[in-house]
Amino acid sequence: MAQTHRRGLLVILSSPSGAGKSTLSHMLLDWDPNMRFSVSATTRPPRPGEENGRDYYFKTPEEFQQIVDDGGMLEHAEVFGNRYGSPKKPVEEAIAVGNDVVFDVDWQGGQQIRASSMNHDVVSIFILPPSIIELERRLQSRGQDSAEVVANRMAKARDEISHWAEYQYLIVNDDLDKAFETLKSILVAERTKRIRRNDLMEHVTKLNEEFEALK
Repeated sequence: MAQTHRRGLLVILSSPSGAGKSTLSHMLLDWDPNMRFSVSATTRPPRPGEENGRDYYFKTPEEFQQIVDDGGMLEHAEVFGNRYGSPKKPVEEAIAVGNDVVFDVDWQGGQQIRASSMNHDVVSIFILPPSIIELERRLQSRGQDSAEVVANRMAKARDEISHWAEYQYLIVNDDLDKAFETLKSILVAERTKRIRRNDLMEHVTKLNEEFEALK
């Protein structure tokens, strides 16, 4: 997909577990190979097969804290005793050359990114399930989690959904293909906003020059 002369977007996708944000994130990357997935930094040790810089940026607790202290994280949190965060530098480099960066984060991560110095580049999208019954069915059909884990995810879902109004766009994922078409439409519209197009002034100037040449 051809690049335009514009800054890239920080595309925040949030949803309760099971609503489809991870699936839609990967569909976006397949749709446009110029898009990038935000690689998180973490203090947890690498698992077999994981590669530094591809799966995560693996940091010691001291290194992680130093990045936070230097203002180098767009968002960060502690999960089960390990710290996770989104380093700012690779995101800045990507959007400077027109690459959109996708963030698969919860509402807390979304809040931190929107409150950062890069908030003007943010497009925030919340994915809602068609119903709570369907959300529970999807979680159970994965076959990966115990009944206790599913119950915990369902309990957390109510709090996550309560933050829907903080997002610019809402998509009800009752049909994956339709949800993806809506998601693409949002990105196409955001990419063509006047404020994001660095080339428009030059183009309009050229059009005016052509008008003058017709006289």
